[in-house]
Order: sequence, then C-alpha cells, then structure tokens
Amino acid sequence: MNAAGPERHFNVVLISVESLSADYLGTFGNKDGLTPQLDALADKGLLFTNLYATGTRTVRGLEALSVGAPPIPGNSIVRRPNNQNLETLGEELGEFDWSPQWIYGGYGLFDNMNAFFAGNGYGVTDRRDMEREKIAVHHETIWGVADEDLYSLAMARFDEIHADGKPFFGHIMTTSNHRPFTFPEGRVDRRQKTHEGGVQYTDWAIGDFIRRAADKPWYANTLFVITADHTASAMGKSDLPVERYHIPMIWYAPDHVEPGRMDRLMSQIDIPTTILGWLGLTYESRFFGYDMFALEPGRERAFISNYQTLGYMRNNRLVVLGLQRPAMVTNGTPAHPVEPVDIDDESLTREAIAYYQMANWMFRSGEMREHDEVVP
Repeated sequence: MNAAGPERHFNVVLISVESLSADYLGTFGNKDGLTPQLDALADKGLLFTNLYATGTRTVRGLEALSVGAPPIPGNSIVRRPNNQNLETLGEELGEFDWSPQWIYGGYGLFDNMNAFFAGNGYGVTDRRDMEREKIAVHHETIWGVADEDLYSLAMARFDEIHADGKPFFGHIMTTSNHRPFTFPEGRVDRRQKTHEGGVQYTDWAIGDFIRRAADKPWYANTLFVITADHTASAMGKSDLPVERYHIPMIWYAPDHVEPGRMDRLMSQIDIPTTILGWLGLTYESRFFGYDMFALEPGRERAFISNYQTLGYMRNNRLVVLGLQRPAMVTNGTPAHPVEPVDIDDESLTREAIAYYQMANWMFRSGEMREHDEVVP
C-alpha cells in the first residue's frame, strides 16, 4: 500500500469493547442515556456510522482487528494451530518502530489470546501484571478486572514505552460489558447485574480513561480508536440479521482528527488498513481490508458470519452462504432499507465465495505469514 500523505508518528490506542452494539449509543438513537461519554466523544471526534462486525465472538473480532481477513471456516485464526508470524497490524507497525502491545484485563490463556498475540509481534500484558505494576483492583469477575483497572494497567505500560522514546500501539480488550455485569460501586446509577448497568459502566470507564490520559505527556500525539469486538446479540428473524452486526467506531485525537461522520459501508477488517493509511505508512501486507480514506467509491463491502453461515454485503445486497444449501441473495440492507426480495445475482455470489475461499486458502497454505517467512 502506498501512503496517501506524510507519515504521522502518533501513538495509537485501539479499544475493542466487549459486546458493544451500536444501538446502545445515544448517537445512534438510543433514548436510555447509557453512553453519555461515548456520545460526547462521537460529537468531538470522527464517527464511523456504517461499520459491521465479522462475527459473534470476541476471537472473531480480534481476528478482524489484527489479521484483517474475512472469517475463515471453523475456529478463528486466533485459536488455530500454526498461527504465528502472520502479517498483523501490530507486526506491521513494529516494522516502523512502533511498540505493539496486547493488553487484556483477564487471563490471556483463555481462547489462546496471549499465545496468538505474542506469536504475532505484540508485547503481552494481562491480569497477571496487575500486582507487578502495583495497580489496585477495584473489582473483578471471572472474565477480568474492571475496565477502569484495565485502563490503569494500559497507561502504566504506555508510560514505560513513552519513557523509552518510542511510539506505541496498544490494543486493549475490555471485559466489564459481559455477564455478570458487575462493576465497582458508585460509578453509575444503573443497577449491578443488569446489561444496562454493564453498558453504562463501560461508557463511564472510557470517559474516565480519556480524562486521565489527558494528563499524560503522550496524550497530545495519540489517536484513540474506540470500537467493539462484536455486538451483544446476533439473534434475529433471519440467519444473518444485518442490523445485529452493526458496531460503532469513534476516532478521537483533539487537534488532529476533525469532528465529522464517515457514512460509507465498512467492514471490521478495514480498521487495520484504515489506521495504517491515516498514519501515512507505505507497506506490503496480506490484509484483505481497505483504507476507507483512500478507497474509490463503489468498492465498499462488509462480511458478517455466525458459527455456520457466512454473509457478504455489497451494493445494497446481502449474499448468504449456508451449509448444504444454495446461496441466497437478498436485495436490501439496513443502511438502504427496501422491501427484502430474494434475487439471482450469480456474479455477487461468486465474489462472496471467492473472498471466503481465498482467506481460508491463504491461512492454511501459510500465505498470511510475513513475506520473508519460509513456509515448508
């Protein structure tokens, strides 16, 4: 990829929020007042309004946000054998002298997360590092420490890297917006053990993180990217209810990112390449994603899936590829609602199949590895 502008040696903090559906945010029409902090950041930053998660589990989101590939059949790449030395967002930034970090509030043995990120160019920090950093834990569940404590851990790591004079890329994965939806007392007015309480606390913790980060010497040169790993639920009246894959993304960097909206159709796999494009980096990679700031109109598309069905959206149509049944193409998506009608679009169907088959072949053959990696 050739850079469209000058290099920006900014820190990047990518927050993938557990189960954050777009429809929780007031900026997308929610009337329950659950996300005042995110709504304020959306007003002050760049809001991506038409973004879709690739799957229904955290490991699918992490696959998209690191490898930038459509979901492959079976397990996510994060949980697959032979998933080291891949072209990832962290590995790519590491080649330009960023310090890539994976920071998780739970124990990263779960779902093979620590092994995956450590094997693909990231430094790894998780629940085990809280004591070493002398960070008090205000609350924890089986999934991890409270989000506010996770952000304290992340800032400690960022302080260390900044003191060494390097830019950092921190991918933070939160856990508080997950059952049992418990969190430190006195933070929000919604009740403990309710989904609404989990969302409101998650929102509060993000606002608190940004306020605390603003006192850091690295803050002025940092791009904050806030998105989700997946939505709270993908259940609906159809195999792949598109509206149930809609996730938010906010870019926030005062004085560097103009407030506004990006309304183009976008896939979660486009996030790594769009970040690299904004940073002005020229690179070679195996990413399937597009730089949304440079993509010519008409090529936008998105991928959605569950455990046995694959979807492909383009040109206001949805291709559904199911098990042992013919492909189905429907005219109409939530962004451009019309009366859904099943149609015949062989060209679009072949395009969808090609994307998914190519991603699967590239991983299984080793073609997703770094260019200089020798594949036996």
